[in-house]
Amino acid sequence: MAHDGAGGEAGTEQQDAGLKPNAIGFLDALVIGLNSTSPAYSLAAVIGPIVALAGIYAPGIMLASFLPMLLIAAAFYYLNKVDQDCGTTFSWVTRAMGPWAGWLGGWAIAMTGVLVIGSLADVAVHFGLLAVGLDGVAADAAVRQGLTVAVILAMTAICVIGTELSAHFQDVLILAQVLCLLAFAVVALYRIYAGTSTLDSLEPSVGWLNPFGAGGAALTGGLLLGVFIYWGWESAVNLTEEVENSATAPGRAGIWSTVVLLVTYLSVGFAVVGYSGTAFLAANAGEEEALFAVLAHEVMGGWDWVVLLAVCTSALASTQTTIIPASRTALSMARRHALPPPLAHIHPRFRTPDVSTWWVAGIAIAWYLAVNQISENALLDSLTALSLLIAFYYALTGLACAVYYRRHLRENLHNLLLIGVGPVTGAGLLIWLLVESVRDMSHPENSASGVSWFGLGPPLVIGIAIAAAGVLVMCFWRVRDGRFWQERRGVADPALVHGGKR
Repeated sequence: MAHDGAGGEAGTEQQDAGLKPNAIGFLDALVIGLNSTSPAYSLAAVIGPIVALAGIYAPGIMLASFLPMLLIAAAFYYLNKVDQDCGTTFSWVTRAMGPWAGWLGGWAIAMTGVLVIGSLADVAVHFGLLAVGLDGVAADAAVRQGLTVAVILAMTAICVIGTELSAHFQDVLILAQVLCLLAFAVVALYRIYAGTSTLDSLEPSVGWLNPFGAGGAALTGGLLLGVFIYWGWESAVNLTEEVENSATAPGRAGIWSTVVLLVTYLSVGFAVVGYSGTAFLAANAGEEEALFAVLAHEVMGGWDWVVLLAVCTSALASTQTTIIPASRTALSMARRHALPPPLAHIHPRFRTPDVSTWWVAGIAIAWYLAVNQISENALLDSLTALSLLIAFYYALTGLACAVYYRRHLRENLHNLLLIGVGPVTGAGLLIWLLVESVRDMSHPENSASGVSWFGLGPPLVIGIAIAAAGVLVMCFWRVRDGRFWQERRGVADPALVHGGKR
């Protein structure tokens, strides 16, 4: 089937690149999408702050946060149908909106990996040590950082050795994580209704699902946190060239990932808020690791290691899966001449992007160690800056979907709502959240450290620095090798809009 110039070139290069096709199936992709969000760790990180903002209506905030993620997941599904490129947002935005916007979208994806990989591995090490009773070792910063680097290197090696090995490893981790979380939620709910809670428990109510119950300001702040807990599901789509039925399976895996996450978050959210009450959670909102460790002991007693293990496996799985979108985006950019050619190298035996994968890991390790030398709060501030990058490239993808399919949106109601209005609405919500984030981060007192960098909050300074670095690298490479910028934009093939495949 014929395509526009950019798509045809991309398709030829995909075949030449040599990623292993049909390496994993739909369920494997779904598991990778779920693990990329790190559900247990995400809950540990945000349940306290969300309750501090919204009180008993925290489950409602989690429900409201699901909406923009579902709408953007629909955009990923429809764009993947027309272009099965492991670069996802980079490739799609380039085709729809031009190379400059596409390059910046790819840069944002790659940098989210760099910012978060070290933190995830650190959490995996910390909770793993707590789970086996080595609290003293967990408190030793030097030992923990050394083990963190070792974990990153091990997870990177698994990613390079093969997508099948990665998927099988993820299957084990998601099973351990879900079973542990389920056990925690069931025991907590049982003790609530049995009247044996050790804290100020509340009986769960359907009314807690009202996202407007605590007022508009709480909803705004909570949605900013909600973006973080759902982020990562698109890793399944980054594997599109290695998944069976690549035109539809990765996109479906992304959509189902968000649905499964919603059910998980609401279940555990009801259990946690109901068991401990709002006062305890709000008072400990800034101590996410200590908070979940205390809750685990309160609910499970001597079996608290079950919950600690859930958070450990969650962060460990996400450490590995977060490497996937960053490395494959770099591969996609390199083979289209948007980054140095060595990043497009494929391992001849394992048929994975080995060079880009090791580069992502190396930069992530350097960032983790450097930021830790500043302070632990600086690492938290760098994670806060993630919301800017996430909102940016998700919003770009939503807009790109409507722009790419623009000639077909008025053909029927399905196209108008699911391919046009839905993704644009999701993009609009994320742009609003991006603006709110910038406004919030401009005040130093809102940062984890409470200090001022150049009169602004450290997270905003980090976000601006990453964006500026991206523009500089892009301009440099435009001068060095301009072939990527000669690609022209395209529109959707009618056969693909109506369900056809390449």
